[in-house]
This record gives sequence, structure tokens and C-alpha cells, in this order.
Amino acid sequence: MAFGIGRQELNAWKSAVDRGEIAFLTHFWLDERFPGVTSVTKVGCCDLPRLEEWCLRHGLLPNYIHRRGRYPHMDLFGSHQERILREQGLDEHLLRFKIGQSG
Repeated sequence: MAFGIGRQELNAWKSAVDRGEIAFLTHFWLDERFPGVTSVTKVGCCDLPRLEEWCLRHGLLPNYIHRRGRYPHMDLFGSHQERILREQGLDEHLLRFKIGQSG
């Protein structure tokens, strides 16, 4: 279940993905398969070779890219999510979704 973002933010991410940009969308997320995980970051790009190369540069396996539908993306959570958001300078995602903060 996804929550914590608005339609405008989602549409901006979709537009950036459609333009072939590497786009980041973080939202609150609960899934019983991942206890303790409260958010996910979707890194999307419609240019699959570009997204695959981005994954490899960040130590991620491209075979985990969600390729179905119009918005191919890699889901990041846990330590990968925190590390990559920090590397990308996306501090607002870290603060807003309390990533890497205790309590």
C-alpha cells in the first residue's frame, strides 16, 4: 500500500520517466513481506538501457527492474534506499519519509 504523496508529485515523476530522465519518487509503503520497511523509492526511466546502466553504477542488479507497464523502475528500500538518496543529494526524501532516522 502506497501513501504520503499527491497526484501532482506522482504525475511529475511519470512525466520525467516518460522524458527518459532518471526520476526518483519516494512514498510511504507497507507490505507484510517486508517487516519494518515503511517507505520505498522508485527510480524510473523509460530508457531501459539508461536505467540498467544507472543500476550497475550504483551496485544494483538490473534484473530487478520492474519492466511491466509504462513506467519501468527499480524499487529501493532499506540500506540501498538510504545510501542512494544520500548519494543523489535527495535529503528532502530522507527527512520527509524519516529514512535513516531512529524513532
